[in-house]
Amino acid sequence: MGLLDGKVALITGGSRGIGEAIVREFARQGAKIAFTYVSSRERADAIQKELEAEGVGIEAFRSDASSYVQAETLITAVLDKFGRIDILVNNAGITDDTLMLRMDEGQWDHVVETNLKSVFNLTKHAMKPMLRQRQGSIINMSSVVGIFGNAGQANYAASKAGIIGFSKSVAKEIGSRSIRCNVIAPGFIETDMTHDLDEATQKTFLANIPMKRLGTGEEVAKTAVYLGSDLSQYVTGQVISVCGGLNT
Repeated sequence: MGLLDGKVALITGGSRGIGEAIVREFARQGAKIAFTYVSSRERADAIQKELEAEGVGIEAFRSDASSYVQAETLITAVLDKFGRIDILVNNAGITDDTLMLRMDEGQWDHVVETNLKSVFNLTKHAMKPMLRQRQGSIINMSSVVGIFGNAGQANYAASKAGIIGFSKSVAKEIGSRSIRCNVIAPGFIETDMTHDLDEATQKTFLANIPMKRLGTGEEVAKTAVYLGSDLSQYVTGQVISVCGGLNT
């Protein structure tokens, strides 16, 4: 038996990186899964077919989480497909880094809308079925950068810090209905982007991490399993840093 047996999870940005790792780990733990993608349709289709062949109930949806209307349509589609939503993982996110003096309005708006407004959009619409169920778990993906900031990432840091304040407020609003809202704040995680970094940059990262290695998507995903499962029934409004001690 898996820790998520019988639960339906919706994961945004689930076709690559940390999102894909969460999709796969949730599948291993017995969840039925809806996940979203925007541009990587071939990758999303491949993940769906692979996991379907293993007996997983899964459906990929093309949906832009930064759109309020598309978020509402997505929630309706997931309910039509699976009948309920027990876990929402707001993972969709981007970066568009530059120093503040060079940052234009478009760079600011795009990152904030994709990273922060998307969390509002999905949470707003997923709360309604969760309130009817009188149970649910909302997991919002922030970053350690949202806790201590980072030069050249003012837009990203602001969006990720906003997720923390948002989540703590939501946790206080809906805790009486047995709906939990928590945050995961990853540190430096192995992704396609980190693989492209030069050796000097990677050494700089590692020098600041007490555990002296990058994290993996699977390690973040296992934390999401904990927060989505009944193991964390009395945990809400919390920020869990998965960062190898970087935020110590």
